[in-house]
This record gives sequence, C-alpha cells and structure tokens, in this order.
Amino acid sequence: MTIAPLLPQSNPPAQALTQRQREVFEFIVAHQQQEGMPPTRADIAKHFGFRSLNAAEEHLRALARKGVLDIAAGTARGLRVLTPQSLREAQFGEDAAEPLAQKFAQRNELALIGKVAAGTPLLAVENIERTVAIDGAVFHPHADYLLRVSGTSMRNVGIFDGDLLAVKRSSTAENGEIVVVRIGEEVTVKRLLRKDAQVWLLAENPEFPPIELDPQRADIAIEGRAVGVIRPFPPNALRR
Repeated sequence: MTIAPLLPQSNPPAQALTQRQREVFEFIVAHQQQEGMPPTRADIAKHFGFRSLNAAEEHLRALARKGVLDIAAGTARGLRVLTPQSLREAQFGEDAAEPLAQKFAQRNELALIGKVAAGTPLLAVENIERTVAIDGAVFHPHADYLLRVSGTSMRNVGIFDGDLLAVKRSSTAENGEIVVVRIGEEVTVKRLLRKDAQVWLLAENPEFPPIELDPQRADIAIEGRAVGVIRPFPPNALRR
C-alpha cells in the first residue's frame, strides 16, 4: 500500500497567487494528505467544475511558474508541492526551474549527498560532496541521487557504513520499503512499517530500537526510496 506523506504541507510562499490559484493549490495539498497521492487533472477539473482538462493544466502551469509546484512530465499524478523549505531542491545555479537531479542526469551523473546541513533539502547545493559518473537508469526505479551511509543500523540487509545508497526521490513509499526519512534536523535510512494509524522506522540491526513516528509532526518527511547500493573499494584494495 502507498502511505501518505508524513509531512503536512504548508501554505505556499508569498508569490502573488490569484484566489483561484490558491484554491487549486490548497486542493492539491488536501488531496495529497487525504488520499496519499496527488490529484489528476481530471480530479481538479471535476472539483472546480472546469469544462476541460486544459483549464486544470493552465492553473498547474501557473503554479509551477510561481514556484510552488513541481510538475513531472509523462505521469498523471506527477505533482509535487514545493514549500519554502523544499523550493531550493528544485534549483540549480541561475536556472531555478530545472531540478538538480535532471541537470546531472543529462550528464549521466548522480549527485553524492554527504553530511546534510541542518534545515536544508537533501539536494541543496551545499550538501553535494561531488558527482559520480554513473547513469541513474542502471537502477530500477531510476535513481536520482546517492546518499553516503553513516552507521551500522542497516547492516543485516547489506547496507554498511560508508556505502553509497542509490535513492529515488519520493514523498511516499510502500509498506516495508527501505526509505530515507528526515526527522527534524536528522536524515536516517530505515525500513518503513505502517500498521493502521501507526508508523515505525525499523533498523536492520538488533542493537537499534524501532522508531515510532508521530504523523502529525511537521518536521518529519519521507525524502526518497532506496533502489540500490554501491560499495566503494577501500584505498589500495586492488593493489597487490
């Protein structure tokens, strides 16, 4: 099953939204929270009584231009709300409209995220150690970035300290998947378990207790799903 994002989305930044644009934005946020997924163009058109899907599309494009919505091409539900904190995740250099992951994908590279600065999105420029020359398409689903693993909490599934975890950007995950989760100012890799209204993050190491999450906390969010692991060779490992 797909779970709803753990982070309740906030109001859009002050970008001079029209009344109708704000209503469409708030509908997208509410639908995401209640249904666990963004609405389709048809959902939006039906809710607001638009005569065509083009009218819904025009409002979505306007929200994207004003920096409060990211639209993924080729998918009916490819809408991602950009809060003030997450807005920088979709910025790179002077081109604020193109996500970092897309920039690197064009060069068959993945950004390597090291130590995450408190309060910054994972793909903020200051969190990127370097890029790695590997095509994200070698993973399934397609990887958007690499995260350097710290600690031994996932060792029993073959994820060790210093490994590079290939991550697909996502604010949702299936029950039982290994996920990257932000809790306050910390970022952790754990297995997601949801049962009824309760949500836990489980380590794959008996030395680490389960973490029970409060879905009402505004500082908790799923950042992505693990799709693979790269283990760097230690220095001089190939020398005889």
